[in-house]
Amino acid sequence: MSNPQVVVVTGVSSGIGRATAIQFVQRGCQVLGTVRSIAKAQPIPGVVLVEMDVRDDVSVRCAIQVIIAEVGRIDVLVNSAGGSLIGATEETSIAEAQSLFDTNVFGILRTTQAVLPHMRKQGAGRIVNVSSVLGFLPAPYMGLYSASKHAVEGMSETLDHEVRKFGIRVALVEPSFTRTNLDINAPQTASRIPAYDTERSVVSQAIQKNVHKAPEPDGVATTIVDAALGPWKMRRTPKGEASLLAKLRRFMPAGPVEAGLRKTFGLS
Repeated sequence: MSNPQVVVVTGVSSGIGRATAIQFVQRGCQVLGTVRSIAKAQPIPGVVLVEMDVRDDVSVRCAIQVIIAEVGRIDVLVNSAGGSLIGATEETSIAEAQSLFDTNVFGILRTTQAVLPHMRKQGAGRIVNVSSVLGFLPAPYMGLYSASKHAVEGMSETLDHEVRKFGIRVALVEPSFTRTNLDINAPQTASRIPAYDTERSVVSQAIQKNVHKAPEPDGVATTIVDAALGPWKMRRTPKGEASLLAKLRRFMPAGPVEAGLRKTFGLS
């Protein structure tokens, strides 16, 4: 019997990361999931929890070294740890933007850079970065979140060109609204400019409404597992709204797409 694939999933405390780790276990993989604090994390059957903060260089390097020392290889890296932020672009402080990018962009960069030497040495590997439909379709009052996911998309496409000669491929998964605590409890910018109050409130309510009626993260998790273990494809959008939005963005004129987007977020 062949050895199981060794999979590292970041951010498995809840939501998409947790659902993804569970599905990898069900597929017979050896799964290691990262959490900020093992003491506070709920155990996941079949998943070895590893303490790692994607915002900290030393924490990331040490965690990957521990995994390699214990397991010997990493076949798949899933970068699913992430954060969100709601607020007008003008209201977003530089510190808030930096914090968001530190998790969503530099967190992926840190973890990827820590894993790549091992994948290059073994001559194979798959990296799956969890982006968003906002990585190709920006949304009002989520400017910096959209910007961070656009950055993930650009970095991922470039990286795939650079590492394929080593037997490594990079894929993107682009979910739409998903019912997770991250989205339900999305933080808002600390600053409030009264001129944006009405629209910001409308958009925030629309986001909450869409999240509460959105599917559970299992569908996104299935897409991630397929992207990791199946034939390589640069972009994968989960079935349903995400897949439809990808098609609309590609084939429809910009005007109708923009009008539909504004309607989704409650704007005229």
